Amino acid sequence: MFDNEKLGEIKNSVDIWEREVVEKTVSRFPERKQNFTTGSNSDVDRLYTPLDIEDLDYENDLGLPGEYPFTRGVQPTMYRGRLWTMRQYAGFASAEESNKRYKYLLEQGQTGLSVAFDLPTQIGYDSDNGLSEGEVGKVGVAIDSLKDMEVLFDGIPLDKVSTSMTINSPASILLAMYIAVAEKQGVSKDKLRGTIQNDILKEYIARGTYIFPPEPSMRLITNIFEYCSKEVPQWNTISISGYHIREAGSTAAQEVAFTLADGIAYVEAAIKAGLDVDDFGPRLSFFFNAHNDLLEEVAKYRAARRLWAKIMKERFKAENPKSMQLKFHTQTAGSTLTAQQPDNNIIRVTIQTLAAVLGGTQSLHTNSRDEALALPTEDSVMIALRTQQVVAHEAGVTETVDPLAGSYYVESLTDRIEQEATKYIETIDELGGAPKAIEKGYIQKEIQNAAYRYQMEVESLDRIVVGVNKFHIEESEKKELLKVDKTVEINQREKLADLRKERDNQEVERTLGVLKEKAETDENLMPYILDAVKAYGTLGEIADVLREVFGEYEQSVIL
Repeated sequence: MFDNEKLGEIKNSVDIWEREVVEKTVSRFPERKQNFTTGSNSDVDRLYTPLDIEDLDYENDLGLPGEYPFTRGVQPTMYRGRLWTMRQYAGFASAEESNKRYKYLLEQGQTGLSVAFDLPTQIGYDSDNGLSEGEVGKVGVAIDSLKDMEVLFDGIPLDKVSTSMTINSPASILLAMYIAVAEKQGVSKDKLRGTIQNDILKEYIARGTYIFPPEPSMRLITNIFEYCSKEVPQWNTISISGYHIREAGSTAAQEVAFTLADGIAYVEAAIKAGLDVDDFGPRLSFFFNAHNDLLEEVAKYRAARRLWAKIMKERFKAENPKSMQLKFHTQTAGSTLTAQQPDNNIIRVTIQTLAAVLGGTQSLHTNSRDEALALPTEDSVMIALRTQQVVAHEAGVTETVDPLAGSYYVESLTDRIEQEATKYIETIDELGGAPKAIEKGYIQKEIQNAAYRYQMEVESLDRIVVGVNKFHIEESEKKELLKVDKTVEINQREKLADLRKERDNQEVERTLGVLKEKAETDENLMPYILDAVKAYGTLGEIADVLREVFGEYEQSVIL
């Protein structure tokens, strides 16, 4: 991209500048610290010039928006055509309460739904299970059966909104409930748009809401791929998630590497199950974190897009350009929110929003200022949504595609993150792929080391967190926090008791029996899970049948 003679002239100019200008300035006004680093602890040079990207090939490394390798975005016109989906993650207490919050958000201009489920739902237990005690409705909405799902989406036309569901191990059951609700609304499966997270590998790595061992879990995932490719063609069948990997303490490059390594494992599993890469590739989606280091985050998204395009084209021989496009949802970083001076979190979320938008996200959730303390209040959610809307309509960053392209620093960072991520993926390949690397503890240990290094930087004041290790103030007790009433659990238990009296229990037993029988074969389980859901079999009952056949996963401790 650059003329060698011109590069020589630039190098000469930089050398003179360093010697005659910078040294004189630094002797009078020393720089703030000896080493400057990104949020991921990568060195940052004083100045970036064409010398830092002299090997950049515009056509092969950047290209045009909407064209391979998609570094500059997956759509030719990006936000000039349509803004990202503003998808606020919400769910708490009961289906009734969450339904009210969804309607409120839609009235305020949210353009897609994102469902948070409570912990018992995430690990396949009904609200009346002894292990659910004290957790019902606390970190998300409690969904025990199709009846709860009907209430959750009451009055919300499922052919008009897209819905993202953050659910993993029991994703097949919740997707079946969503399909059944749509049918009751008169909406056919081919009209449904949305995403299930459905990413079990990152649960073993970083989050912990797993149920079954890896092999049957991967089977359920590929069953969903196959079923949706035929029956629910507009549905994104997986959201391969780096978000929780980053929340656990990874660096930006590790987030890209471990997420794409998981993606490789899912593609390999689907191909092994007999699916063609171009049949399911276009419906794969990703989920990334947005941290505070704005320019590193922008570079991270661009590097991830380019690397995934290469992986799909070169490793898996995908031919459909849509299979090569890394489409992703972003959520601002929960781990950066502080309980101290929570209004500072509004500023952090604004920076993170800019990073996601400048990086070309397809949808976005912005966290609320009080989430380090409790579930967000309506006022806090409103500010979080308005943050997206101000960036979309007032900041000017949506008017042109990939506005930071060509920045010597951003392009250099993009290259560096891609190179670091590639090295990690090569190591994971040598270990036998992501599932084997997880089993051996390699990925977990790399994240633990990065998290420890970051914490040491905070404690030594090498990294400043405003309001936490510097710039303290006296604060009064936090008021107006949202609290989930204890009666939610009582009511859920009562609703379950009523359901078991009212439903056709013989039909429930029949459908569960068929599901167990089919789980012991190689058949696709989605149709049989859907039958059990329609008979009002509960989440826990269906998960228990699969537990009986598949067993439960017990994670080894990695130190």
